[in-house]
Amino acid sequence: MGVADRKTSPFEGQQPGTSGLRKKVTVFQQPNYLENFVQAIFDSAPELKGALLVVGGDGRFHNEQAVATILRMAAANNVAKVMVGRKGLLSTPAVSCLIRKYQAAGGIVLSASHNPGGPDGDFGIKFNIANGGPAPTSVTEAIFQRTKTISRYRIVDEDAPDISTPGSYRLGNLDIEVVDPVADYAELMERIFDFTAIRALFAGGFRMVFDGMHAITGPYAREILENRLGAPAGTVINGEPLPDFGQGHPDPNLVYAAELVALMRGENPPDLGAASDGDGDRNMILGPGAFVTPSDSLAVLAANATLVPGYRQGIKGIARSMPTSGAADRVAEHLGIPCYETPTGWKFFGNLLDAGKVTMCGEESFGTGSDHVREKDGVWAVLFWLNILAARRQPVAGLLADHWTQYGRNYYSRHDYEGLDTIAASRLMLRLKGELPGLPGKSFGRRKVTLADDFSYLDPIDHSTTTGQGIRVRFDDGSRIVFRLSGTGTEGATLRVYIERYEADPDKLGQDTQEALADLIALADNIAGIRSITGRETPTVIT
Repeated sequence: MGVADRKTSPFEGQQPGTSGLRKKVTVFQQPNYLENFVQAIFDSAPELKGALLVVGGDGRFHNEQAVATILRMAAANNVAKVMVGRKGLLSTPAVSCLIRKYQAAGGIVLSASHNPGGPDGDFGIKFNIANGGPAPTSVTEAIFQRTKTISRYRIVDEDAPDISTPGSYRLGNLDIEVVDPVADYAELMERIFDFTAIRALFAGGFRMVFDGMHAITGPYAREILENRLGAPAGTVINGEPLPDFGQGHPDPNLVYAAELVALMRGENPPDLGAASDGDGDRNMILGPGAFVTPSDSLAVLAANATLVPGYRQGIKGIARSMPTSGAADRVAEHLGIPCYETPTGWKFFGNLLDAGKVTMCGEESFGTGSDHVREKDGVWAVLFWLNILAARRQPVAGLLADHWTQYGRNYYSRHDYEGLDTIAASRLMLRLKGELPGLPGKSFGRRKVTLADDFSYLDPIDHSTTTGQGIRVRFDDGSRIVFRLSGTGTEGATLRVYIERYEADPDKLGQDTQEALADLIALADNIAGIRSITGRETPTVIT
């Protein structure tokens, strides 16, 4: 078998975003496009030579072809062993689990997370380092710089082996171990959660629906919920991973998980509704008549962590992304532990987790996780809620009501304007940034601006600085509005507007969220000129 050095030339724009490189499938299908980026990873991560690499993806269109290419390139770049999920399937948290359990030097994750799939959909690739988490900015920047100068990539001439059956295979000098995608991850979940209590919950007639959205977590949910915890067959819906996600949009929110939302709002709804996204790192939690915002979910899990065996000794700290509401801050203050505010992107939690500063992390974009892996974890979050419900024997709405009574309620909503004209979106943000110096002290009705800035973050562990992370406008009553352009889309621009106010009055904790925030929502448009600049009258998605 020969190793070929194949000539190539750089492609523009191979800069990893918040969660790796994401482009349309048709872009990745260009000759040498994937190969260039993969070679840039190998060139920028010499620790992979002679070491173990974990590879897997969410099964979206082009996943199998990409895995085969990576295996052939790993063999040519002197990787000693690749551990890959059967048929190339692994959820993102499962990749992190395998990296950490088997002390791999890193992992390559093939996913565009919650973005649509199929031949006309999106594809993505990212590199995870030896702690199991997304590569930090220093590494992704090195990869990007390498893509700009690359002139050759290395690949073996032999085809990759069939990886549809677990077992050991050989490709040149490379050992390939094909593993059950679920087994090691499910074993980790059994160590963290009280499976006996959750089994008893289901045995007592508790009903739930888990929507796999035809994405990667269907097999994980079926194995854990139905096979190991005794939930009735059919608890998992849309559980078969499909290359186009059943022509759906695998984003677990109130708009794209419409089937689940309808079930939870219908007659005789289940006790719990849950969904996860394309690669399994996001989650949505619903109860009958109750939607749990991701910000509240983080706060509730942290407040009840000692009910779960894996956190019975308590948690060390909490970290949340800047746009996430301050609900978790109030829990941290009550527990006497620190709460860190970081930029958006799970990689910013890695240093805090590795340093033992925090145990639990969360982002308002439906991501929650802990120090068990170095990725957010959708199935883990669902099991955490099940464990709490099993211990407290309360409905979801009752649990939320008790939490708000104790801590107050952070009314919070995110308004997404998707597919905006990129020039218009950039003009809106530039205009906002230009007006920042004049906003503090300015009054808007009964509210006065106390802070207006472009969020920057000084990492307390490695002292690196990250700037340009979103426009914050805070008012004298503690409410705030945040404006940010998302880094996870592949076409156009997505403007995210986050609106939040705190309410402590027990008589005002049951309001409709959009009604409670109505004046702030109008104020956001007034400050940013969303309608006039973008031409959009309403958001695409409200959560």
